[in-house]
Amino acid sequence: MDRQLQEIADNQPEFAFHIGAKLISATPERVEFEMPVTEALSNRNGVLHGGAIMSLADNAGGTGTFLNIPKGRSTTTLESKTNFLRPIRVGDIARAVSEPLHLGRTMQVWQTTITRGDGKVAAVITQTQMILDWKDKG
Repeated sequence: MDRQLQEIADNQPEFAFHIGAKLISATPERVEFEMPVTEALSNRNGVLHGGAIMSLADNAGGTGTFLNIPKGRSTTTLESKTNFLRPIRVGDIARAVSEPLHLGRTMQVWQTTITRGDGKVAAVITQTQMILDWKDKG
């Protein structure tokens, strides 16, 4: 990956660090993260909270979108749909692989598959990202 794309991929928001999401690899065609399943991210059943799963997927899809838009543009999630298939227990690692389904000029659709340490699919998330001309308010 060229240096500019690597810099975009490495420039993760503070929230990604807060949930323990670690970038494994990133290209415009595929983004991978890992996240340890900790007590802080669990629900009362001792498994990874659905909101944490969705946060990991949103961060992966957002990273992929940033790798596919021109400098000076930004993105926001318009829609996200999650199918929860299996639990991921505390102590395990959640792995997110995000790939584009559609890379349009004003909209992108990404699908993220979350697997457990045993390789079984725990969740599938499809999200729509809107491309923005971001303007900072001063």
